[in-house]
Amino acid sequence: MSTSAVHRVTKNGEDRKAHVLERRASEVFVHYLGTDKRLDEWVPTAAVHTGSSPPPTKANSSTTSRVNGSTRKRRRSPSPPPAPQPPAPLPSAATSAAARRNFDKVNFGHWQIRTWYFSPYPLTDGEGEDALGHGRTMDLFAGAVGREHAGGVLWVCDRCFKYMADGTSWEIHMRKCTRKHPPGRKVYQRGAHTIWEVDGAKEKLYCQNLSLFGKLFIDIKTLFFDCDNYSQRDHVLGFFSKEKISYDDYNLACIVVLPPYQKKGYGMLLIEFSYELSRRAGRVGTPERPLSDLGLRSYLAYWVSTIVRFLRQLLSTLPPDLPPIATTGHLPDLSRVRTDAETTTPSPQKRAKRAKGWDGELPVPNSPDAASAGGSASPAVRSNTPGLQLARTYETVPAPDGSAAVHVVVRCALADLARATNLRVEDAAFALNECGLLVRRAGEDGSEGLTVAISREMVEQVAHERNVKRMCIDFSKVLL
Repeated sequence: MSTSAVHRVTKNGEDRKAHVLERRASEVFVHYLGTDKRLDEWVPTAAVHTGSSPPPTKANSSTTSRVNGSTRKRRRSPSPPPAPQPPAPLPSAATSAAARRNFDKVNFGHWQIRTWYFSPYPLTDGEGEDALGHGRTMDLFAGAVGREHAGGVLWVCDRCFKYMADGTSWEIHMRKCTRKHPPGRKVYQRGAHTIWEVDGAKEKLYCQNLSLFGKLFIDIKTLFFDCDNYSQRDHVLGFFSKEKISYDDYNLACIVVLPPYQKKGYGMLLIEFSYELSRRAGRVGTPERPLSDLGLRSYLAYWVSTIVRFLRQLLSTLPPDLPPIATTGHLPDLSRVRTDAETTTPSPQKRAKRAKGWDGELPVPNSPDAASAGGSASPAVRSNTPGLQLARTYETVPAPDGSAAVHVVVRCALADLARATNLRVEDAAFALNECGLLVRRAGEDGSEGLTVAISREMVEQVAHERNVKRMCIDFSKVLL
């Protein structure tokens, strides 16, 4: 079986096209066409068949036709042989090694995690000390290509990210490792969850080890640049890195949340924190391209949630928690009521009915932090453009029964909406298009310009379909 040929892999009764990357005694390592490399796996040799399509059930098939009331059989002529295809180029040794995971599992603290991608750990069996030093990336990659690791298991300290090839060295190191948290300064703390800033120039070995470990779970990543890495305290849950100086205003280079802690909101917390750093720096940030499939999914969720939360606030006549308004002799001044409600902190009764907080939060009763533990102290969105709030027009529409309904109308450009939500224009347009809010509407003046109409009902429908939740970050806990 050729490595570059397309084969059929039978799994759970279904045939899937795949490339064979490596073979051993009774198994082959395959990559399924059209899927991410993290789904590559070892399968039994008997499940792999030569050829990309299953063989026909009958060698010579025939068709029947009815002519003048009689049925005749007509033998189908054999199909012409397919045109010869040029042979696909065989992958190089470095490409083949990088395409396959060099470790099947990693023991990290009390977790044993299945790895997703290749990471150029410069280990040989029996090495108990870090062999990394401060070498160049290409030298490290060349030294790791083609190395086999017994059992396919890597041992990594969950405190300092030192890596070892055997469990004995790992146990000895864990008894002596005294690190309690990542080296650097604390930039965010909410209960038991902390974000640390680590300078890659000052803590180069720590950041290189962290990058090697992160490479096991992210395919698109550049190693060994001086960058700011952020990870969480005590038991590391994830991290993201960014360039100190980015001429493209990238606020994130890569983000990793370890598999045992995924789908718990930690990735969204890191994304929100990266955008908060950009907002404080007076910049409109965006993640570095290209994005992986999981990265695109996470960022799309953030962009949609940010826009939906802002449009909810912008298109609301009154805050949702405002009690009924009663006036005598005149209509209420809704603009004054809304301004007072937005600047007033919730009552103690509202604070007591907060949502579930984060681990380790112990709010003190009758204190400002009591509300922030549930996230209610943070605004729906941190806007750098308050002008959109002032540009709202209140339209009162009478009803047949004598009552009236008040609607909020805002006319703005896409750039204004993106600036208000601290998003790039292209990111905001992509999010609006993906969630179905970017619908063309004919211009009122007959112009050919693109006009988009978004109603509060449309926003609520998207919020329900996308399961938009409150922000994970609490801005009052940022320590910058």
